[in-house]
Amino acid sequence: MKVSIIGTTGYGGLELLRILHTHPVFEIQSIHSTKNEVSISSEYPHLYNILDKNIEGIDYDKIASESDLVFLATPSGVSSSLALEFSKRDIKIIDLSGDLRLLNKEDYKQWYKKEPADSSLVENAVYGLSEWNEENIKSANIIANPGCYSTCALLGLAPVTKEKIIDPRSVVIDGKSGTSGAGKSPSKSSIYAEVNENFKMYKVNEHQHTPEIEQQLTDWNNDMKPITFSTHLLPMTRGIMTTIYVGLQSDYKTTQIVDLYKQVYENHPFVRVRPEGTYPSVKEVAGSNYCDIGLNVDERTGRLTIISVIDNLMKGAAGQAVQNANIMYGLDQKTGLDFMPLYP
Repeated sequence: MKVSIIGTTGYGGLELLRILHTHPVFEIQSIHSTKNEVSISSEYPHLYNILDKNIEGIDYDKIASESDLVFLATPSGVSSSLALEFSKRDIKIIDLSGDLRLLNKEDYKQWYKKEPADSSLVENAVYGLSEWNEENIKSANIIANPGCYSTCALLGLAPVTKEKIIDPRSVVIDGKSGTSGAGKSPSKSSIYAEVNENFKMYKVNEHQHTPEIEQQLTDWNNDMKPITFSTHLLPMTRGIMTTIYVGLQSDYKTTQIVDLYKQVYENHPFVRVRPEGTYPSVKEVAGSNYCDIGLNVDERTGRLTIISVIDNLMKGAAGQAVQNANIMYGLDQKTGLDFMPLYP
């Protein structure tokens, strides 16, 4: 099957190229950007003599006639207009931006500070959290790929939220991300001199993934209340760690919680639940589509600590997008994604 990618000059689109270049089923038909038409190797010299394609402009009819699927690796506020045009044509869509994730238009306006997408798009988009929405993804024509922080936090919270064994008012998510999460466009906050040997909090109580996380938690458990979600910038390129603190409704031991998570994720190859007493680090999932989870119950306080890590460009973006494409077309979820993390 042939695919097109829009937004290949950004990191998410670039990661799609890396995965799909060796995918055994999906063939890259065309790559696109709103920038000048140039060869991809002139934008990214490391692709010289590897990928011989030119970045083209966006011709909706041509793309839809030549490809089965289009990935939108474009910023929020841009994807919605692209998705609307493609939705009128015979082509499946996977959107990596936040434009189609929030069901409530007012939430989108408040948190993204942009005009929301057309209602028909949002209503028809399936939220692509692969491990938890597989049946709907199979029959979808439009996928709203989850955010990177949201994926990391929700995979960590899902089992105990759905089982209703946590205090619904107690969720605190402490998130930390590498600089590639901010995208390729330069800004004062992401330049080397600001990030190197530094560690800082940003978007305090204002991060746009907050309503996305709350929306899904409420879908799993109607009793869930607003969360506390903080985000920090790490002096590194890739990786997200969410350290999550929740109050337990009754007495549990770490062994019981670990057993629950292992049972829940037993048939999900990209979620690895660590043995009791071991906890993941971001480097252990770098360059891969894995989400690693560690768990610990503090019996003294009655709180559960959940440590969840992903590569923000992979499981947090392009990797999960390809995983969703695999599901849409009836392929094994691991197809084209079954490679080891980069270590060290």
